[in-house]
Amino acid sequence: MATALTEDNFKEMRIKTVLGRLELIIDNENERIGKDVEFDIKASNAHKSRCLYELTMLCKDSAPSELPTGLSMQMKFLKQKLMLNARRLEAHLNAVRTVTDILKTAAREQDGDGTYTQEQFRYGEM
Repeated sequence: MATALTEDNFKEMRIKTVLGRLELIIDNENERIGKDVEFDIKASNAHKSRCLYELTMLCKDSAPSELPTGLSMQMKFLKQKLMLNARRLEAHLNAVRTVTDILKTAAREQDGDGTYTQEQFRYGEM
């Protein structure tokens, strides 16, 4: 016996699909960030943003209590993965800032010829 695909079933199926895609993107990002130099974080972020936008549009007219239990559980697991993702992204950005500061300092020292910099000269005028 085939069941008719109602609008609610179709919406639930679309939400599950988007959640699954988002979960794959986040798992991939969590696995590769900081380890794979070829990883394109900008592209990954664009895919993640697109999924979050689709999810928002699909759920905008629904209260959380109206979602099927399976979806709410999947969203809770996804929320945990997103929290891990946020921590990893923050650590990655901090590492990038540190490396940038090291490179700026090295470039400044390399360019210095022993004379005062413009900032040091202005400081002396005060």
